[in-house]
Amino acid sequence: MMNMHLTRREMLATGAAAALPLLGTTSAGAGAEAAAVQPVVGISTLGFHDYTNAELAEELAANRVHTVQLFLMQKDSHYWVYNGRNDVSSLDAARCRDIADAYRSRGISIHSIGVYTNLIHPDEQERNENLRYFEAMFRVGAAMDVRTFVTEAGHYEPKEHDGGMTYYLRENVWHQMVATGKTLAELADAHDATVLLEPFHNGFLASAKRTRLFIEAIDSRRIRALLDPANLIELNDLPEMFAQLSPYIDCLHAKDRKLHVERGVAAGMGDLNYDEFVALAAKYTPHAPFILEYVGAADYKAALELLQDAIRRHQSGAV
Repeated sequence: MMNMHLTRREMLATGAAAALPLLGTTSAGAGAEAAAVQPVVGISTLGFHDYTNAELAEELAANRVHTVQLFLMQKDSHYWVYNGRNDVSSLDAARCRDIADAYRSRGISIHSIGVYTNLIHPDEQERNENLRYFEAMFRVGAAMDVRTFVTEAGHYEPKEHDGGMTYYLRENVWHQMVATGKTLAELADAHDATVLLEPFHNGFLASAKRTRLFIEAIDSRRIRALLDPANLIELNDLPEMFAQLSPYIDCLHAKDRKLHVERGVAAGMGDLNYDEFVALAAKYTPHAPFILEYVGAADYKAALELLQDAIRRHQSGAV
């Protein structure tokens, strides 16, 4: 059973753009056409470390879950590390195909692979090693026929604070990160990959606007966004998130968080308005799957039911 009282860092250590919509308006092509789209609902494998890939695929298929975001931390493929890197050299093409086939043979697609390495570290050699790790994960994904990858900016805090601006908000760090993002985009292009950046209010991608500005500064079709509203509700309302980021969103994390609380929790256990979340997603990003996060064997069914109920209410016009 997952501990839903872990911080985000603790939990993860244990996974052609349209014009920006104006608040309260519908973007072109939305409306009736978007409402007709049946949203994809999947689950992050992050909280299922006690399962093999085959066991997890069997569990999810039995409960009609047909999409996963793959974090390599299952007990027969435990390569996951948060905010750093791991040696994935033993993941040869045959092993990668076996992992992917464990899901696909049960009718489950792999939407994306979690990388979550550290792109903000001040040491150039460390950043370059993490970029090489990202490239190794591109090769793993290619062997699995997965071309979409997910990451945060990473976390770094100086050992001694000099009394100046918070590290991740400093001007030189912005320029360093843009350069790193451009290099990542070049690597992604070479491997026919797409990287989705996930903002979080207590890090470099601290708001929806800052994330949009960063993606636009990189200026590559290979760098897009994963929106996890629970990561931003401390700073942004839901309409603001979609107004800023909707042209770039290719995936949505579905978890929750109480306001003014660091810890993330399963969907329905915090202050996120799921009816509003689902309605805005249908309006602006109907192509983007919902991926349940911060759930494990003990609670994923309840979170899945809550999300599906919100989707049904929206489609029936009840909200």
